[in-house]
Amino acid sequence: MLKHIHIRDFAIIDELELELGSGMTALTGETGAGKSILLDALGLVLGDRADSQAVRPGAERAEIDAEFDIADHAAVADWLAENDLDADGDCSLRRVIGADGRSRGYINGRKSPLTLLRELGEQLVDIHGQHEHQSLLRRDAQRVLLDGFGRCDESLAAVEETWREWRDARARLERLGSSGEDRAERLELLRYQVEELDQLGLSKEDIEHTDAEQRRLANAGQLIEGCQQALTLLYDDDRSAHGLLAGANDAIESLSEHDERLGSAVEMIANALIQCDEAATALRGYAADAELDPDRLAEVEQRLSAIHELARKHRVEPTELPELTERLRAELDELEHADERAAEVEREVETLEASWRERAQALHAARERAGQALAEQVTAAMQELGMAGGAFDCAISARDDARPGPNGFDEVEFRVTANPGQPLAPLKRVASGGELSRISLAIQMIDSGHAGIPTQIFDEVDAGIGGGVAAVVGDRLRGLGAQRQVLCVTHLAQVAASAHHHLQVSKSAEADETRARLQALAAEERIEEIARMLGGRRVTDQSRAHARELLANA
Repeated sequence: MLKHIHIRDFAIIDELELELGSGMTALTGETGAGKSILLDALGLVLGDRADSQAVRPGAERAEIDAEFDIADHAAVADWLAENDLDADGDCSLRRVIGADGRSRGYINGRKSPLTLLRELGEQLVDIHGQHEHQSLLRRDAQRVLLDGFGRCDESLAAVEETWREWRDARARLERLGSSGEDRAERLELLRYQVEELDQLGLSKEDIEHTDAEQRRLANAGQLIEGCQQALTLLYDDDRSAHGLLAGANDAIESLSEHDERLGSAVEMIANALIQCDEAATALRGYAADAELDPDRLAEVEQRLSAIHELARKHRVEPTELPELTERLRAELDELEHADERAAEVEREVETLEASWRERAQALHAARERAGQALAEQVTAAMQELGMAGGAFDCAISARDDARPGPNGFDEVEFRVTANPGQPLAPLKRVASGGELSRISLAIQMIDSGHAGIPTQIFDEVDAGIGGGVAAVVGDRLRGLGAQRQVLCVTHLAQVAASAHHHLQVSKSAEADETRARLQALAAEERIEEIARMLGGRRVTDQSRAHARELLANA
């Protein structure tokens, strides 16, 4: 959920700071006031392209910061962790655009390419309307939405797991089936690498032991000297810890005969004497065993050098060398017995492909059922949203490429007709901004329990509608706001009145400079704004009464 946005020197905004809450928020203002500026700024911080026009005239750069609450969005937290961008559960995005058109993006304070900013942004916010940042038009997003609606997760996971096994088996078969010359070269290289690694006789424990031994031998003189110094302070010196403890023990032990409350102190000092004796004995033993052995040190350092050289050569960490050895040995064994293994692996590939097709067919059937149900429900919702006679369909067809893939063999495409009598066509070809927004809303109404994007923004969802349909749109958006954060740019009083929160955008000209202002409306201010939306510039008592009625009904 978007909880805070800060904008500085962007377009006609000098500075704007806004706290946002859950539920539905309406964004209103007079035509030309700049209601789209907030969406434009948000689009930029989510990875949209930018140019110097984004910077307020006279400023050096525009800055946009957004903070998101991801406490209930584990997928985003996992993504941040996988990309080493996590920061104690926070998720902050920042975009800086210079007056020269160059821009920089940051995720949790770390400079990040726009591709990562966009990839993360698509998981946080979906903007519906005439906007580049629109997931509903992407066919892969349509497939994901259908799978979520149809609860296909388990079937999809089975398909993906089988595909991975098939892919790995295919790779092994290709290695086994390589030409004789290529195989001979690979065999020669593998034999050399395995022999070179075997000569070191490595295990993970051995590497750790060698490293520890090197540290011990390299610091032997310092260790022996330190032990002798500690032993002197503990036991051998005239004012040693042992001597002082013994004196304290004698003094307190005699006094404890007169007051038993000193007994615990006597016991603790006695225990300290025992610990001191044991520590001294351990130090004497260590010092007696320790020795300066430059020959052994040279031998150990030579072995460590060989280990690190091999690790650099194979581009792995030293502790990963034993595992690498086993992988290379397994590949060597496989190639040495390639003729016998090839037939076996080929049967494995065929078995896995057959299993994949069986599971992909089951996924296809589940998608067919989900597609039919989604089409019926979205078509019904479209009628409520002022698209009488419109229809929605979910076309599911097999890919031209029949090779196994992680998502099955289906191509999913949403098709729609906005008017009766017109043929169904792909969503991106026929829907205007307002139609697309309302179709998006219809889908979100149906799929609200499945889609994972926590913030939904609707721009121009009220284009071309009014009256009772506008009230339905408002009700639906408010209902959607009960499950996720909804921001809606609207011209209709019925929609604005349905919101849990209300923001007003206004524009002013001062000293030949135009500035936009955005403020959260209190109860009475909200009545005035909705009355203005109902009656135009002239607000009357009648329009105020109507505004109060709309708010009360919402």
